[in-house]
Amino acid sequence: MTGMSANAETREQARDAAQRFATEYGAKYPKAVTTLEKDADVLLTFFDFPAEHWKHLRTSNVIESPFATVRLRQRVTKGAGSRTKGLLMAYKLLDMAQARWRRLDGAHLLPLVRAGIGFADGVQQEGKVNRTKAKAA
Repeated sequence: MTGMSANAETREQARDAAQRFATEYGAKYPKAVTTLEKDADVLLTFFDFPAEHWKHLRTSNVIESPFATVRLRQRVTKGAGSRTKGLLMAYKLLDMAQARWRRLDGAHLLPLVRAGIGFADGVQQEGKVNRTKAKAA
């Protein structure tokens, strides 16, 4: 995508990229631009977390990938026969797949995030508590 960069280093750079995208593609894709502008705050939420977590937060592959394995096996075996056998097969496939999952980058930062410590553009803000996360905890 020309205007928007999935690798902006700050929220401000991401907003600038979104604005360039809107200017460049607004006439051709008005609904897409409207949606991006309306949901910009939600789309940029990952900037409120440690930079080490960003690649995990920006992907849906963590959900899609394991279930692709189950779907592939289910198609190959032409169904599992019964509901119980299907659930057992799905459980076993996911259990085996979990052994190959990569660990979370920056796992040592999770207690800080859980405690509501504030992060701005991926950098910890000393002494600042993220109010939105503190309320949710």
